[in-house]
Amino acid sequence: MHKPSTPAGFIPHRAFDPREPPEAAARRFYEVIRQRRSVRMFSDRPVSRETIEWICMAAGTAPSGANKQPWRFVCVSDQELKKQIRIGAEQEEHEFYTRRASERWLADLAPFGTDEHKPFLEIAPWLIVVFKMMKDDPDPVTGEQGQTYYVDESVGIACGLLLAAAHHAGLATLTHTPSPMKFLGEILGRPAHERSFLLIPVGYPAEDCVVPDVGRKGLERIVVVDPGATGGVE
Repeated sequence: MHKPSTPAGFIPHRAFDPREPPEAAARRFYEVIRQRRSVRMFSDRPVSRETIEWICMAAGTAPSGANKQPWRFVCVSDQELKKQIRIGAEQEEHEFYTRRASERWLADLAPFGTDEHKPFLEIAPWLIVVFKMMKDDPDPVTGEQGQTYYVDESVGIACGLLLAAAHHAGLATLTHTPSPMKFLGEILGRPAHERSFLLIPVGYPAEDCVVPDVGRKGLERIVVVDPGATGGVE
């Protein structure tokens, strides 16, 4: 049988084989990832740089508009930098809790026991600050910057993979969103075409760590199959 040739600029796809039926593989992944929780009580137990780099590499496998990969993961372990980030975040959070947030918003946050104080930003061994790239990095010769596309969608998917990769490594995370987040770019000296997207503390949970007693919506509330379909088997 004639094997079709591979078009120029393409390579053969190598499918992943979970070595079990897809239903079993999907359920096995769910049973692992369902244990992921957002954590605000971290241990200062060290996490290696290599671990963080592999987690970021996993995040970097995300799909992106035109494969522009419009993300930058700035990883911070330096204690002084973490202190500066905490100060900046707490300033913005103070404004949020005292002036910016509506009563409804504050009521929705009440079950989580959050406030303007963010000690975990200094305790967690690593902070991964995710930046979205509004343009490509400048060309080293011409200085020209290419376009990026579907930036929020692309970076959002990458962050989801990052959280899953950290959980798979046995680590805890938190998606922290002090707003506005311009201070992160200023503290970390990032260029103008990079904008703060998410601040993710990463580390081991504290031994006495607790999390809010909340559940997840069930399948019937998050999945809709064939809405309005009129076909069928006769």
